[in-house]
Amino acid sequence: MKKITIGEAARRSGVKVPTIRYYEGIGLLSEPERSEGNQRSYEESHLHRLAFIRHARELGFEIEAIRTLLTLQDDPHQSCASADAIAKARLIEVEQRIRSLMALKAELEIMVEGCGHGRVDQCRVIEVLADHGQCMHPHH
Repeated sequence: MKKITIGEAARRSGVKVPTIRYYEGIGLLSEPERSEGNQRSYEESHLHRLAFIRHARELGFEIEAIRTLLTLQDDPHQSCASADAIAKARLIEVEQRIRSLMALKAELEIMVEGCGHGRVDQCRVIEVLADHGQCMHPHH
């Protein structure tokens, strides 16, 4: 396979050059061979790994979870129980975030619906924001 530069690897993988260097630095991506001019020379395997990492990041997986998933991917004959556990944990996080966002949405709807479109001194939005005790749910 033809070796490609870091710029081409970035273009083809959708991962920015500094991020590729970062992934190399933290060990998610093996450092590629270097050309005689000391430029990185990437292979197709690097692009596949970058695509895997990018997709996992888009799904919100933390770096350590991705590291574990990559280790599992590198040994395809082992049980997928660890991968399942990581995905289930991420799903629980997403479900909790959805519940939190739905509560926030409901609170904002009530705040906006309570607005009489009058003057600021009678504005429900300003009133609620000024007095946290009027919130339906505690916020962090």
